[in-house]
Amino acid sequence: MILAGDIGGTKTNLALYDWTTERVEPVREDSFHSADYKTLEEIIEEFLSAPLPKPQAEDELGDEPIEASAEGTTEAPELPPEPIKLTAACFGVAGPVIDNRCRTTNLPWFIDGATLAERFAIPQVRLLNDLEATAHGLLLLNPDEIVVLNAGAPPKKKQALALIAAGTGLGECILYWDGSRYRPMPSEGGHTDFAPNSDSEIDLLRHLRGSYLHVSYERIVSGPGLHAIYEYLRDTKKNEPTWLAEKIKAGNPAAEIAEAGLKGQAEIAKQALDLFASIYGAEAGNLALKALTLDGVYVAGGIAPKLLKKLQDGSFMRGFTNKGRYKRIMSQIPVKVVMNDKTALLGAASMAAQLTSSTTS
Repeated sequence: MILAGDIGGTKTNLALYDWTTERVEPVREDSFHSADYKTLEEIIEEFLSAPLPKPQAEDELGDEPIEASAEGTTEAPELPPEPIKLTAACFGVAGPVIDNRCRTTNLPWFIDGATLAERFAIPQVRLLNDLEATAHGLLLLNPDEIVVLNAGAPPKKKQALALIAAGTGLGECILYWDGSRYRPMPSEGGHTDFAPNSDSEIDLLRHLRGSYLHVSYERIVSGPGLHAIYEYLRDTKKNEPTWLAEKIKAGNPAAEIAEAGLKGQAEIAKQALDLFASIYGAEAGNLALKALTLDGVYVAGGIAPKLLKKLQDGSFMRGFTNKGRYKRIMSQIPVKVVMNDKTALLGAASMAAQLTSSTTS
């Protein structure tokens, strides 16, 4: 049995897999609100303490029912669950992973692979940046788990792919072609300097500099970033409906803004989504240019599937292709949205399975 995890600033997803060579469904999976725990170890301990699902009885599988004896039957006493024996574990973590350790960016956690291996008696534990894990999962997706924004015209000879994912933060990754397969190369590109492209974006930068010493793309292209864009529009244009202000105060700000914008219920929310999608596309294009990822750009993370309608209206691709003399090349790059929000978990599982294979081979 292998353990896989996707460790994010908002939630932590864990799953157990009986995985050897091919993609399989998890044996058990659960999600935890990250901020409710002081350490990742607490979450893992809680997750592993739950029993595995019981195998179905033969009659439940459609075979002949089991007959009772003449004396009748008595239920067997409930036995405590056997400890789960893990052969390997891999965790995609939102933050820079150095020497199999990570101090998470949006959580007060320090995660050490060696410490996890010792505490939970796991022979091999590997930490990956969360976008590196997503990149490994990207290579295992089915066609129906992807939506095309731009078909493009990729070159015949494979070169490189890019992956960008907005959620609680903004992650970026490059996948280069080594001659036989794509290999992920993690980065912290989401923390690079925000570069405005219009007067409105320049004003947005000025507004955010009042709150942050350094305005990175993550401060804008993320869940909190959408809220920050909204606050900029609210403070400068003074056109916030009272009902929306109350919903934002009582609920999840980004989710409330997105819903109001997608449904056309409030002009300020629509404007916030316009700015968000345009800047998201611009940074995706920046990433594509820096690595010349002519094979394609994948947009993943928790936000993209929820804002798919917005990403499809052209604002994202206008930001993506708005690169002056390189507009023609940018329009030839395929751009696709990843609809499977468990891609990082899938990638972590595939890497844990590889760790097991390397040990047993």
